[in-house]
Amino acid sequence: MLGQHRTDDPRRGWLSGLGEPEGELHPTQGGLRIGKRLPERPPDAPFDERLEWDRDGQYFHYLTRWMHALDQVARWTREARFNTWARELAEVAHRSFTYGPPGRSGRRMVWKMSTDLSRPLVPSMGQHDPLDGYITCVQLRTTAASLAGAPLEPGLDEAVADYAGLVESGSVVTADPLGLGGLLMDAGRVAQLIGQGAFAEGDLLEALLAGALAGLSHYDRQHDLRQPASRRLAFRELGLAIGIAALGVIEDEVQGRAFPGGARVRARLEALAPYIALGFEIGSFWRDPAQQRTRVWAEHGDINDVMLATCLAPEGVLVLPPASRASADVSGGKS
Repeated sequence: MLGQHRTDDPRRGWLSGLGEPEGELHPTQGGLRIGKRLPERPPDAPFDERLEWDRDGQYFHYLTRWMHALDQVARWTREARFNTWARELAEVAHRSFTYGPPGRSGRRMVWKMSTDLSRPLVPSMGQHDPLDGYITCVQLRTTAASLAGAPLEPGLDEAVADYAGLVESGSVVTADPLGLGGLLMDAGRVAQLIGQGAFAEGDLLEALLAGALAGLSHYDRQHDLRQPASRRLAFRELGLAIGIAALGVIEDEVQGRAFPGGARVRARLEALAPYIALGFEIGSFWRDPAQQRTRVWAEHGDINDVMLATCLAPEGVLVLPPASRASADVSGGKS
């Protein structure tokens, strides 16, 4: 279980330190392990960048994916406990991965933490981690406001404010395919959350689409997709294809009704429309069994399979079932 210590770890029980049955009621309060094949790097071991990829610990980006997954279950089932678990995970992630003096210029984030969240393993900050944290926390608060019986806490006020400041002080533009996919997925969530009352304006959505357009233009010129399968990372390209599929979700949100900043958002969507074919091209390429017969595919087989399945049926991750009683101020004031 990712909420507990590894079987080869001398430590036992929940990462949170809670006993039974309290730990089962709050399984995410200590975070969730990555689940890598090797244990985390010991405190006295030297850093090895290549080996670190295979070592356990906690990634902020993985935690936001878990928050989203739990929240999707809550939205589909209307069972508040899944959203509560997501918010408890969001609270501990914010407390553990952010540091520095208050204020937009002083805060920073850590990319990877130890399993017990006591020390950083990779202290650099992921480019889109603040953005993922901000949008995810707004999403979780929107869901909680719509669910009967959902507890008020954790309210995530401090997390939303922190992440909002970090988003405003950073750039979202990237030419990395996985990063681009995540950026477009975030744009899809923002568009839907606007319709659910979480954002009053469309400025953030337009900024994300503008960043994606700049990054896609650069990525397209690199001709990475002309390389043979043996020199390509499928899961990164499939992440881009999933993100491109979010353009259809955004289109559905903004067409045919009043939408904040609608004209500017529609102009961005029109400029991005030619890249829709790129998403189909990526999915078609990796769907071919012949392209999967490489060493590099096998090395990343698990995540490749998951990403390919998601690429073929992306609605489960992209579409947010409506939160019917969402509050209009859950974004903490940022638009």
